Amino acid sequence: MAAPDRLTVVSWARLALLSLLGSVLVLLVSAGLRSLLWMLVAMAAVAVAAVGTWWALAHSGWLRVTGALLAPAALVAVLALFVTHGVLAPALLSLALWLLALAAARISTTPARRTAGQGNEAVPVPAAQRPWVVMNPRSGGGKVERFRLAEKARAAGVRVVVLDPDRHQDVAELARRALADGADLLAVAGGDGTQALVAEVAAGHDVPFVVIPAGTRNHFALDLGLDRDDPAAGLEAFTDAVEFRVDLGFAAGRVFVNNASFGTYAAVVGDPAYRNAKLRTTLQALPGLLTGPNAPRLRMRAGRRHAEGLQAVLVSNNPYRAVIDPAAPGLRESLDSGRLGVLGLRVENSAQAALALTGDRRSTAVTRLTAREVVVDADPGADADPPADLSTGTETGTGTGTGTGTETGSGGGKDIPAVPTVPAGIDGESVLLPAPVVCRVVPGALRVRVPRHRPGTPPNRPRADWRRVTRLALTPPWRRTGRTPDDR
Repeated sequence: MAAPDRLTVVSWARLALLSLLGSVLVLLVSAGLRSLLWMLVAMAAVAVAAVGTWWALAHSGWLRVTGALLAPAALVAVLALFVTHGVLAPALLSLALWLLALAAARISTTPARRTAGQGNEAVPVPAAQRPWVVMNPRSGGGKVERFRLAEKARAAGVRVVVLDPDRHQDVAELARRALADGADLLAVAGGDGTQALVAEVAAGHDVPFVVIPAGTRNHFALDLGLDRDDPAAGLEAFTDAVEFRVDLGFAAGRVFVNNASFGTYAAVVGDPAYRNAKLRTTLQALPGLLTGPNAPRLRMRAGRRHAEGLQAVLVSNNPYRAVIDPAAPGLRESLDSGRLGVLGLRVENSAQAALALTGDRRSTAVTRLTAREVVVDADPGADADPPADLSTGTETGTGTGTGTGTETGSGGGKDIPAVPTVPAGIDGESVLLPAPVVCRVVPGALRVRVPRHRPGTPPNRPRADWRRVTRLALTPPWRRTGRTPDDR
């Protein structure tokens, strides 16, 4: 690292230590040793609020009402107590200094930034000769029309197919036809689910793939470092682009660019009412899914690691940076590690919920690991979903190339044993997959092109490592500048 960078890192480390010391001194000066009592009171209020939140989410009836009232009441009560005893201002100042210390500590230990969320070198490439793009006019609340994406793409010489929202169209088949007609690049302006369908075709034929972030969340675009606020900026990938390879995840042979979810979340997104009333549908479904007598339970196996009785399992195409990271939610360290990220959740009581919701490292409710292959199945100790007949391997559904999770088939007049299934959410789209579900990652399977000029991904801020921060802050001057004492 060059000397100016080293000096900057040391400065952040020193600011972190000074802010941490200041947060402690403010409490001690204002309240003396009683400040320890106030800290315990604040921690207790946060724990009570976490328990109330769990009751409100996982239960129904009077317990849900109690939790919904308890969570805010605990925080309001501790604020009122602080005001009554005249310690609110010092407490807020101490909290601000503590947050500043954490931020400075994370910045001081942040590794060198990687380009666009991936480690492969981005190589400049000439413009495609016959690019093709499919656009979903319903994605992102109508971003295709609002940003005039079809018009701008055609002006750039791109063949454009705009999906008809009133009838079912097989997006993967449209992409295959485009390749048969001579397309040398495939692109999608739509949500992550549509992107996964076309990405599978692109990977299978080893042609470049372009993402136009016209969906609602655009998680894949975020990890590629694209400008999600201006989808039209993504069109530059057709004319002035760089290319690199990223991994693809597979769940029972079906591609996912972001993640495959099982259990609670998969059951929620599988509810037909979810698309039009997400919050209400989620709140209505969670009690039965988390604490109900027939709540789905899963088991997971990854190499020598295994877990049972899980309420939810999330398998991601490359690991997410952190289980809970408000600064960068949903971001992955890279897209080319050749590893799956695995998160398993099992919450049995309010105490476990409190530790999980507060991000406590002692929490046993969250299982986190990485693997090249993961097997997910219904827990034999719980009631599995009704089996489905997968004899023909076909799906029935509506929308833009994704099924509704109902699988049908015929056995040619013969009785064919039904295959047990597991509900899953593949990049947010609800499906039924034959159990057990084998999830795997294929390194470097997809060629991705992105604009040469793009925002990039936020830097990866690690957890505060106070030992390292202290060593940096106490670095002698000659080590900071690269000189020795004899050079001065």
